[in-house]
Amino acid sequence: MKLGVFTPVLYAQPLEKALEYLHSRGVQMAEIGVGGCPGDKHCKPGELLEDPAKLAEFQELFRKNEIEISALSAHGNPVHPDPDQAAMYDKVITDAILLAEKLGLHQINTFSGCPGDHPGAKYPNWVVCPWPNDFLKVLDYQWNEVLIPYWQKKAAFALEHGVDKIALELHPGFCVYNTESMLKLREAVGPVMGANLDPSHLIWQGMDPVMVIRKLGSAIFHFHAKDTKVDPYNTAVNGVLDTKRYSDEANRSWIFRTVGYGLDYAKWKEIMSALRMVGYDYAISIEHEDGLMSPGEGLDKAIEFLKEVMIYEEKGSMWWV
Repeated sequence: MKLGVFTPVLYAQPLEKALEYLHSRGVQMAEIGVGGCPGDKHCKPGELLEDPAKLAEFQELFRKNEIEISALSAHGNPVHPDPDQAAMYDKVITDAILLAEKLGLHQINTFSGCPGDHPGAKYPNWVVCPWPNDFLKVLDYQWNEVLIPYWQKKAAFALEHGVDKIALELHPGFCVYNTESMLKLREAVGPVMGANLDPSHLIWQGMDPVMVIRKLGSAIFHFHAKDTKVDPYNTAVNGVLDTKRYSDEANRSWIFRTVGYGLDYAKWKEIMSALRMVGYDYAISIEHEDGLMSPGEGLDKAIEFLKEVMIYEEKGSMWWV
């Protein structure tokens, strides 16, 4: 495993300074936003694709700081019912694939997206229950007429350009949000589709990250180190589906936390052990979205916490048997 950071937390610094800081803290990989939801402050694909000199300068920054790029992240909704929105996010994903090819990377990170409930819809419609029966019709339309055809086409394009791993974050609000929806899309499209597994989105839904890891196995392509704290009082009163703003921490049923402030050391050690057990040996990429801590403090605490629980070395042979 390699310790990584998703760099939007460092957008206050230029890329060069951010990489210097990460190197000084012993971070080995960086996940780079290339547009869409994470923005493109540290990487503008259009410029790098058009200018070989700028591309070479970009690569040199990582080389001299001894940091690898774990993935290019192009989060957004490429199946948004608004054609302009969909086209914008689709271009971000397309450019991410083309830039990954130039950089010799084999994966990108993104969301599955979520369509509307019919061809003339204006907004996405995330369905979370099967009744009234209208919702089942919505799901059939979303998956069979929009989502699967889109990703079949995009996966073929990715493979043509040497990108054989499209890592989807299992994120509520989008069609792929839990284990079975991830495996459903993977079965329909192929093994190019996998997970950018983020425990923070699993925890509040009532899933156990360790069990999810064991179920997904080799379908895990990337891993986000982010935590969630479920508020026992607010959840007991209102349940886990919560539309209050993330800034309303005291009243929400759950909030995102830096690692270790939701689950404890023991659980995070279980998570790392489960990843090792299923053969995952890649980035543990810190995503800081803790509203109770500054970016600097949250990131520093996450780095130190993960150094204690990550498994760095090859396991070697069982000398005792």
